Amino acid sequence: MKSHTKYLWFEAPRRRQLFHITREVQQAVDESGIREGFVLVSAMHITAGVFVNDNEPGLHEDIWEWLEKLAPQRPDYRHHLTGEDNGDAHLKSLLIHHQVVVPITDGRLDLGPWQRIFYAEFDGQRRKRLIIKILGF
Repeated sequence: MKSHTKYLWFEAPRRRQLFHITREVQQAVDESGIREGFVLVSAMHITAGVFVNDNEPGLHEDIWEWLEKLAPQRPDYRHHLTGEDNGDAHLKSLLIHHQVVVPITDGRLDLGPWQRIFYAEFDGQRRKRLIIKILGF
């Protein structure tokens, strides 16, 4: 079994931002030379997430609205007593989750016809990192 690791860095000028990263993940698979296996894509920050879904702007807006309904930005989170103001970002990360695992078949991400990989930033305005870990043969 082989493994390959790659890091992606994100500069999110806005607090909330979505990055379509399917191409970058496939590029890491290509670099690895692994033909059969799995790729783990994981946000390395507690106020970000990774998910697989459709690359459709209307759906993306629906996702942001859903997250805001479930974990609205507001001033009264207990977390804010630490001096932070991103309590909602921590909760949004729990809802989206911080990682996905995608199969690799014949050297390609084995995604469904409309599935794409996204990095979601909930508390941007500083540099963030994501790990791509590929395991297989």
